[in-house]
Amino acid sequence: MRYATHAEMKTASFEFIAVFYNRKRLYSTLGYRSPIRYLQSWTREQNQEKQAA
Repeated sequence: MRYATHAEMKTASFEFIAVFYNRKRLYSTLGYRSPIRYLQSWTREQNQEKQAA
């Protein structure tokens, strides 16, 4: 892909990394899950604890 300016390229790169890649990649600190999957499982666990109490 060709960009008209350096700033345009930086913006596109940032959007890819911050918006797409970081949300999809697996993080070892999250048990090799993506942030979305981790949040889903954490939320589910919190709801189960509330129901058990």
